[in-house]
Amino acid sequence: MSDGGLDRLFGEADEQAVVHAAPAGEKRRSPVLRWTGEVALIGLATVVVVATLRAGGISLPLLLLVPLLIGLRIVVWAAHAAAPPAIPRLRSRGGDGAGHGSGDALRAAVRRWELNLGRAHSDPDLYTRNVLPVLAELTDERLRLRHGITRASDPRRARELLGEQLWTVLSQPGRRGLKARDVETYVDALERL
Repeated sequence: MSDGGLDRLFGEADEQAVVHAAPAGEKRRSPVLRWTGEVALIGLATVVVVATLRAGGISLPLLLLVPLLIGLRIVVWAAHAAAPPAIPRLRSRGGDGAGHGSGDALRAAVRRWELNLGRAHSDPDLYTRNVLPVLAELTDERLRLRHGITRASDPRRARELLGEQLWTVLSQPGRRGLKARDVETYVDALERL
């Protein structure tokens, strides 16, 4: 099951969707240039605050104002450093087969399922390589969520819950072709869990 079951069935990342990270923030500058800019910013803020206060008839000592502005700038740095990274945007290439590129990831995943299952009817190797591992992962997850077991942790109980037919298919996959009624039977067994 470590052969990429769900990833393979849902498609590789380069098949239908491309993750585009948001553009990087600011470019790296030299420390001297950065500190010069910060000193200039604090100096400009000091001039503006002093001019505004004097226009209002208020006097504030520079020895108090400058440390306040430096402290404010340190808070802004800390907030910027603690900010989460930008969220990558998922953008669909082409479309989803419906005639428009809505970028609906669920629709694209369902479309890939349909294509893989359609090809699996005629290609037993594709069925064994792609569909069965995903079916096994879904089965184990359903057993884990509903009953607190997996096929490996409690095979006897899992066999009882799954039924003989689905248990046999998952434990001895073989290389037989996929039939639509078989898939319906497997899905019905999973839904009953």
